[in-house]
Amino acid sequence: MMETEALEHLVRGIVDNPDDVSVRARNLRRGRTLEVHVHPDDIGKVIGRNGRTATAIRTVVGALSSESSLRIDFVDEFNRRGGRR
Repeated sequence: MMETEALEHLVRGIVDNPDDVSVRARNLRRGRTLEVHVHPDDIGKVIGRNGRTATAIRTVVGALSSESSLRIDFVDEFNRRGGRR
């Protein structure tokens, strides 16, 4: 899974807390999804202004992938569990 390793490497280079970055691959009905888990303080850096960074990451990883239905989701663990800052 070259895409998973490349995605993790790209995201670790952007965030302030690279040790908190993990990528999990999930096979769903609509195809494979890569979930990127980051520290709550880093979610804004990964998404970027107007989603530009997230779009760029998706473009690069999509170019590496042979799958047409690969999705990438960026997950803030704190907010996913229903917590508040």
